[in-house]
Amino acid sequence: MQLSDASVGSHDHSGAAALDYVIAAETSHVEITPRTLKNEDSFAVFDSHGDAAPGLGGNLGMFHRDTRHLSLLFLTIGGVRPLLLSSTVREDNATFTCDMTNPHFAARNGGADLQHSLIHLRRQRFLYGGACHDCLTLHNFDVSARRIQIEFAFAADFSDLFEVRGAHRKRRGDFHAPRIDGNCVKLAYTGLDGLTRSTLLRFEPQPRDLTGERALFDLTLRPGDTLALFLEICFNENEANVRANRSPKLGFRAALHSSRAALRGRELRAASATSSNQYFNDGLRRAASDLSILITDTPEGPFPYAGVPWFSTVFGRDALITAFQTLWMDPSIARGVLLHLAANQARDFDAAADAEPGKILHEVRYGEMAELGEIPFRRYYGSVDSTPLFVMLAAAYLDRTGDLEATRALWPSVQAALDWINVYGDCDGDGFVEYHRQTDEGLANQGWKDSHDSISHEDGSLAQGPIALVEVQAYAYAAWLGAGRLARAVGRDSEAATHEARAAELRAHFDAAFFDDDLGVYVLALDGEKRPCRVVCSNAGHALFTGIARPERAARVVSALMSSASFSGWGVRTLSADAARYNPMSYHNGSVWPHDNSLIALGFARYGFKAEALRVFEGLFRASVYFDLRRLPELFCGFPRGRNLGPVSYPVACAPQAWASAAPFALLQAALGLGFDFARDRVIFDRPALPDFLDEIVLRRIALGDGMLDVKILRVGASAAFSVLSSVGEIGLVVEKP
Repeated sequence: MQLSDASVGSHDHSGAAALDYVIAAETSHVEITPRTLKNEDSFAVFDSHGDAAPGLGGNLGMFHRDTRHLSLLFLTIGGVRPLLLSSTVREDNATFTCDMTNPHFAARNGGADLQHSLIHLRRQRFLYGGACHDCLTLHNFDVSARRIQIEFAFAADFSDLFEVRGAHRKRRGDFHAPRIDGNCVKLAYTGLDGLTRSTLLRFEPQPRDLTGERALFDLTLRPGDTLALFLEICFNENEANVRANRSPKLGFRAALHSSRAALRGRELRAASATSSNQYFNDGLRRAASDLSILITDTPEGPFPYAGVPWFSTVFGRDALITAFQTLWMDPSIARGVLLHLAANQARDFDAAADAEPGKILHEVRYGEMAELGEIPFRRYYGSVDSTPLFVMLAAAYLDRTGDLEATRALWPSVQAALDWINVYGDCDGDGFVEYHRQTDEGLANQGWKDSHDSISHEDGSLAQGPIALVEVQAYAYAAWLGAGRLARAVGRDSEAATHEARAAELRAHFDAAFFDDDLGVYVLALDGEKRPCRVVCSNAGHALFTGIARPERAARVVSALMSSASFSGWGVRTLSADAARYNPMSYHNGSVWPHDNSLIALGFARYGFKAEALRVFEGLFRASVYFDLRRLPELFCGFPRGRNLGPVSYPVACAPQAWASAAPFALLQAALGLGFDFARDRVIFDRPALPDFLDEIVLRRIALGDGMLDVKILRVGASAAFSVLSSVGEIGLVVEKP
């Protein structure tokens, strides 16, 4: 097996003399970019060729339920790697497609040379139903018949996802000898947890040579011939799918049809947006497609997994925020998230899992290390913000949909969450929600900025807990207010008044403790000694998002976040450039996170700072144009925006990431001031405006109750003009001018 590209000659059929004038190429000019696919509990990461191998990158492979089921998949033609022409993932994320061609092969055994670019190879791949489906099509553009040798090299290391991320284990389980049965190869491993994990590969047609490490095909292609090779790779319990009485060829076609139909169904249930800007349209379509593949169907409903590759599982915080960002366009996501998290709410104490009664889930893992307790995340509750966000979303979902059935079903979980906020969340009884880990194995920081160095004082020293974060108090405020609305909806008016009084008390207490007059902004946190972490950070913008900020503070908060020290030109940095720990290449101390900025923009718009919200919108849009597939990543570096220069990528950012994919939709909501009055069947646009890169936008399938609305919006100076394209049912449109 050869991992480097072969030298190639000119595209010339006239004979050996032409080779005197060729330019040798060691690699293709196509940028090597990771390609990702995801379906339900499976995802794949491979290079631009569609290959995975240790020499190509440490995180490549095919994964199922937190285990890498295929660590090596490498295609060669004539013993060398094909030359890459192009590769992409379809706009709807249904398939990966890669076009390749043969390098130049010198004559062997008296035969003729094979000039480069005579054999076209097209590789198509998708994930569906716990399996990977591959089709390799070859076409001969030569005037002569050609004998071609194709080889797939493969292996499965069955590494736990946390091993792939860098964790080291002293012991591992047992690998089974490969089992070959006709055109199938089974690779298997029994872990220390006693579970056997397997990968089954099935080829069509039958390879000439099939071992536990490779499948070899000898093919003859006449001029103009096209041949297809099919490979189906199934994980664990899905082995039965391969053993069914059908060929990989038929399985490929049937699964592809089902996969595309499922993606179309998810997208059609949501509102959509198109605009006068093609770049923005490309980004929106990619964002919608990314959300579609990240959503996994649970028994309780659709649930967006956090991101690929590291977070392709249930994360409470990420899903709750994604549901907020998409609530205007697809409230079914919020319903699924709420019901699934309610079903998995903590009932008892478990120090190893940081669990306490009423607490909302942080993370679920299914791999060997989680099963053995080598990591604490099998079912882990170590996030301080998921619980207030849960109550906050339950109220927002009721406001958006009027769904009393779901509200009544959620009410016991809402009460348990409020009890956690009131009792276990406020461990010292000062009225603020704090966090601390219960064991040394838990997360040291348990807000959304959960890296070890993300919470610091102005001198750069790390804050010691229990820590009360600024945004968590903002979420708690919105949770108490929302609990009042929920209580009234289920007929508990006296409880509603108590909850609303609690919100008012928290708001006053919060302002006195968190607002720093010298900085002109809310501080990052209070440490265990109630000392403020006096740094300017993006978290303060979340106080505007929930409405806990006093109106007279808003202008100064906005000014601080939009200063050159905080606003990079692409977005608001997680930490100001004036702070001691500022590092634009860090995970949480100076980087730019799209989801964070979308919530900040919603906060700016809430307090009437529409121009600043549009600047954030514009910065993230301009940044998105530079990223592969127009896909906003989890985060990027916080270096200042320069003329004719794009943003600097963060090396291990997840892409796609659910709350980053949802960010453009939340930014659009902020610009338009889009809201809903379910009781009066009205869609509301509060002081709408469009950024200067959008002259027009059309929103379709805005649903409210039994009604639906399509509307066109034109930019008119600093305001906007509306026209209703179509409406179904009794649904009104209200535009509130500045």
